[in-house]
Amino acid sequence: MRFIKPIDKFDGEFTFSGDKSITHRAIMLNAIARGTAIVKNSALGEDCLATCLAMERLGAKIERIENGLKITGAEKLNDEQEINCQNSATTLRLLTGLLVGKGVSAKLYGDNSLSARPMERLAEPLRAVGAKVQTTNGKPPVHVEKSTVLGGEVSLKVPSAQVKSALLLAGLNGKNPIKVIETQPTRDHTERMLENMGANILRGEKEIILSKSELKATDVEVPADISSASYFMALGALKGRVTCKNVGVNRTRTGIFKAFDKLGVKYSINDLRTVCGEEIADVLVEKSALQPIQLTADATMIDELPLIALLCAFANGESRITGAEELKYKESNRILATAQLINSLGGVCVPTIDGFIIEGKGGLAGGKVEGLSDHRITMTGAIGLLASETGGELYSDKSCAVSFPDFFDKLGV
Repeated sequence: MRFIKPIDKFDGEFTFSGDKSITHRAIMLNAIARGTAIVKNSALGEDCLATCLAMERLGAKIERIENGLKITGAEKLNDEQEINCQNSATTLRLLTGLLVGKGVSAKLYGDNSLSARPMERLAEPLRAVGAKVQTTNGKPPVHVEKSTVLGGEVSLKVPSAQVKSALLLAGLNGKNPIKVIETQPTRDHTERMLENMGANILRGEKEIILSKSELKATDVEVPADISSASYFMALGALKGRVTCKNVGVNRTRTGIFKAFDKLGVKYSINDLRTVCGEEIADVLVEKSALQPIQLTADATMIDELPLIALLCAFANGESRITGAEELKYKESNRILATAQLINSLGGVCVPTIDGFIIEGKGGLAGGKVEGLSDHRITMTGAIGLLASETGGELYSDKSCAVSFPDFFDKLGV
């Protein structure tokens, strides 16, 4: 438990560790590539460390170096492994596709939280291209048997960058090309990295075609994680003036700016440039008078939705967020958890089947926040307490280690 006092002002310039999604992919793809690569500014929270341990168990060589990782790819992956993915759904889902593509058998499992996550949405499309994948009553452990990927066309029923990525990784050694069709754009870090590493990949507006490929190890400089930076942006909008440096602003990740536009947040995106195939920029956010919103969520803002809902509680009037059903399948049911968080701080948030109705009162009183061992809920709760009238108690504060180990140090609380 951590007691958090309210603050009157929050100003500063901040740097952040690397994007978690990009780090996972840089580790995994270089671990099966030909050669050695350096991954700079890598995220080294518990989730990405789970990917490191998994790839080491499979035969890759990974060394911690100053400001990153040195990765030497395995010539051949170790077979018949039991791999603990800990709390990381990204590790489990992407690794399932990778192992299928490499014709390797394994058992993939995780902690209690991961063991409750749905996996048939992953297994079903993989089976459609020839994979032998079995879940345990639709959840982990996931058993991968030696498979021959036949290829084919798969249309994703649910927008998911993880399922899309698993299919593409499965296709790296497929007999025929895999064509993945998206009904809604999702994070495209995998496609960008595969292109940079020499994969035979073609990208259209709604489809990706991947043919059998050999990857070449490629250095990666990971941009700062926009999901981590978003908490500091939000506090800047509520309490001062904040600059977040070198933030990844890939268009498939910037949904929070759509929400900022509706909320009336004053922000600017400065010094836009491209590094290792990813757009980065410095983001300035200033204290703003917030207004209620009507927002239909999409895959570009899924991690930030609890924080967006919290900001709505600081506006005056009713806000509605819809299209957020995917939040039910995270480390907690984040629709219910977000409503509980806002209500525990003196706000009014009604959960719906696919989002929230928030009655903004221009602020929050403070109180006690149960983080539910979910890092996104815990960090959102911390921002709520800092911006509240009286502050209060925050539980499950150690869960931040999953994605943002130095969160509280950077906040200064």
